[in-house]
Amino acid sequence: MKYIKETKKMLLYNIKTLIGFEFLFKLLSVFFFTPFFAHLFEFIMKFRGYSYLTFENLYSFFAHPITFLLLLFLLLLMMVYTMFDITTIVVILDYSQQKQKLKIIEAIGISLKKCKNMFHLKNLSLAILILFLIPFLNVGISSSFISSIRIPDYIKDCLEKNGFLFLFVTFILLFFIFLILKWLYAIHYYILENVSFKEAKRKSSILGYKKHLKDWCTLIFVQFLFFLIYVLFIGIGILIIFLFSKWFENILLKSFLTTIISGFIAISFLIFTLLATPISYACISSLFYIHKTKKQEKIFHLPIHFTKDSQNTNKILKKIFVILFTITFGMGLVFTYGIYKGTYDLNIEYIRKIDITAHRGASANYPENTMVAFVGAKNLEADYIELDVQQTKDGEIVVMHDKSLKRVAGVEKYIWELSLEELQNIEVGSHFKEDFRGEKIPTLKEVLIWAKKNNIKLNIELKPTGKETNFESSVINAIEEIGYMENSFIASQNYSVLEKTKKIDSTIKTIYVASVFYGNIDAFSCADIFSLEASNITFSLVNSLHKEEKEIYAWTINSEEVMRKMIELKVDNIITDDIELAKKTIVDSRKSNLVYEYIKWVDKLF
Repeated sequence: MKYIKETKKMLLYNIKTLIGFEFLFKLLSVFFFTPFFAHLFEFIMKFRGYSYLTFENLYSFFAHPITFLLLLFLLLLMMVYTMFDITTIVVILDYSQQKQKLKIIEAIGISLKKCKNMFHLKNLSLAILILFLIPFLNVGISSSFISSIRIPDYIKDCLEKNGFLFLFVTFILLFFIFLILKWLYAIHYYILENVSFKEAKRKSSILGYKKHLKDWCTLIFVQFLFFLIYVLFIGIGILIIFLFSKWFENILLKSFLTTIISGFIAISFLIFTLLATPISYACISSLFYIHKTKKQEKIFHLPIHFTKDSQNTNKILKKIFVILFTITFGMGLVFTYGIYKGTYDLNIEYIRKIDITAHRGASANYPENTMVAFVGAKNLEADYIELDVQQTKDGEIVVMHDKSLKRVAGVEKYIWELSLEELQNIEVGSHFKEDFRGEKIPTLKEVLIWAKKNNIKLNIELKPTGKETNFESSVINAIEEIGYMENSFIASQNYSVLEKTKKIDSTIKTIYVASVFYGNIDAFSCADIFSLEASNITFSLVNSLHKEEKEIYAWTINSEEVMRKMIELKVDNIITDDIELAKKTIVDSRKSNLVYEYIKWVDKLF
């Protein structure tokens, strides 16, 4: 196919420049620009008088005009930086199309000149395309700075349950796709022909008229083909190494082989990552030039600039690379040899043990927040049980998540409207499965007595409705009465609840439950533990909390993929409906070291 041949030519002609630039760009992104943008955002928070952000104060922060203007400025900076990546790639590809060699420093110089006009109001829609549309669709043509946006699990759950909202979001997504299909070549027009982005969008729509969907499929196909080549390349490379390994008979040579395999895969993955964005834009560029040729539309190229070759610089860079490669390879050899000799143990326990919390009991197998669910969690060897409590009309504390009884009992009543006696005449098991018909709403005291007898920790989340009287005191009194203070934790999404709890008893451990958290940890002195929605947990946040000797829990995780991610981030507790999956994933993660797996593969060959 013609577009594949053209894509290949453009990539290979200046391949060293493309890979070199992408390597430098990603390096700067990780070590400079990402922290820089993060610090700018923190400055905006401090300027507005916010030391942290959660759902409790998110609206008041973003709704203020000053915040909006400052964030708009931040987004514009991010847009320019992201556009710089894309522009440089397009510049290099255009020189390849002209069969002209281009050095990294020359490409950067041309790109900087092209980027200086991006702050004009007439190019505002360019910011929308770069910052929102491309990364939102996550089809691989986004800049390496703006990564794909992962939709939080609680939002996914909300979309699944609300049909109208799901249709609305689907419509918005389709609208975004429609815009991208129309604007696919707008960036090329903008960079290569020096037109406004408004004009570039118009020309892009005309160029791709009746070909939008076909071009989009072509782009996806090229990306898939590239990924397939990568997988085959890795497989063939490892196979060749294993074939040569037949001559290796001692541990030192085996460790040498393992180091080669690890290095081979690491380098291959690095090259794959560095080429991902250039390949997408090379495909778009080839389609751009092919369509213009077919339509007999004049093709504008960037003017050619020549500079003297800096041979001394190239020699120095090569020497540095050889030295770094030798040191890295040597350290890898020592490490893998040490594994065989027993110096390093790949299967040691984590310094921080990861506990498992049964979300509302073993709610994957039993009706939530019932005694049978709690017993099931104990039988599955959960470390904690998470339960929700509310206050009845007569001041008793009962275990229930929803304010209303409609979902679990089919009763159109709120908890605060009924007395304990009335509530205990309502069954809450059959909504889950008919086998559990007759299950009652337990009281907090019942659960505390049972938990103390079975020595299982309780994560007791208070769900205030505004109808309570001495809510926090009633919960703490129940815990003290049963004598289970050491293994009972008070949790809430309302920080004020934790403040009241600490005033009543400063020794009781508290958990702040949040969907979103960003900012100064010290502002939450009444929270001993942070429980966050999994998609908002980052390495830096975990590290910051651990430095403050605070634990972090992740909720609510029911997939192995997300569990593994949380384990890698070293969270302290996984809150889940599926206790068995969490246990298995934690055990497997202690064995799934990549080098360890390679060693086992090599051993099987001998």
